[in-house]
Amino acid sequence: MTVIVRESTTTEVRRRLVELACLAPSVHNTQPWSWRLEGDRVLLYADRTRALPVEDPRGRNLVLSCGTAVHHLRVAARALGLDARVELMPDGDERDLLASIELRPGFRSPTPSDDLTVLRARCTDRRRFTLWPVPAAELEALAEEARSWDCTAIPILDLSTRFRVELLTLRAQASRSTDAAATSEQRAWVGRGGYDGIPREVLPERGSTSHLARFATEPSPENPTVVESGDGVIVLGGPADGPIDWLRTGEGLSALWLRATRAGMSVVPLSLPIEVEASRTELQHVVVQDAFVPHLLVRIGWQAIGRSELPRTPRRPVAEVLKP
Repeated sequence: MTVIVRESTTTEVRRRLVELACLAPSVHNTQPWSWRLEGDRVLLYADRTRALPVEDPRGRNLVLSCGTAVHHLRVAARALGLDARVELMPDGDERDLLASIELRPGFRSPTPSDDLTVLRARCTDRRRFTLWPVPAAELEALAEEARSWDCTAIPILDLSTRFRVELLTLRAQASRSTDAAATSEQRAWVGRGGYDGIPREVLPERGSTSHLARFATEPSPENPTVVESGDGVIVLGGPADGPIDWLRTGEGLSALWLRATRAGMSVVPLSLPIEVEASRTELQHVVVQDAFVPHLLVRIGWQAIGRSELPRTPRRPVAEVLKP
């Protein structure tokens, strides 16, 4: 069924889409995006005032975060009966205009209510996963979901390769813990109050032994037994390491994450092995053997406690992110 959006509600609908798009995940919950309505289009800009110059000097995580918002908007638009036609980097790589999205009447999703519920339910749950294994078929299905958005996604299924990825992650965490400027920048986004950053309530408890806890006070020791857990690992990336590639990886991440949420799984992005040069180099040349450029790792698992009990991370008001 084709759904026509009345002209009188066009602005209201577009504002609603921006609000839903802003439910997307972002590095340290910085929400580094700015939106503008222009005729039939919604324009997405990088908000460089919310950048992480020490941890993310090239802006990879910033742009990747904006890519997740683009995909969230696509999902929301279809749930409302709109066709979102997206052009990434319409002005080239050197500009902050990341996406131009033209909205037209289209076919409504067959599950609109469920789609919007999943957008609202998706969250970053940093609590330790259970030992229940994530089947290889589930990991491959999640990777395929990401690949459908022009993102390269490879599940790590081989035990020895997985062990190498674990060690790379731990080494990156240990290396970052000695970087005073980076750890200070990270801490600035924890417990800020207001509409952004990471509330302390959603972080692992102090003294947690989970090696997944980037925000823990101390890195965990390199314990080989971590490979016995049931957590899944997927490497996301693309053919190059530029803004349009990061946007596509962001869209793939969002698609993967929403599918995982529907299935009752939790996703934890791991950008640290990419941020630290030594681990990024080994990940690209040894783990994926130069088949593509890694942009992000994600860990996937099951939680013993429902995510409904987890406090929600805040979001900036639409009036703050939607510019005239």
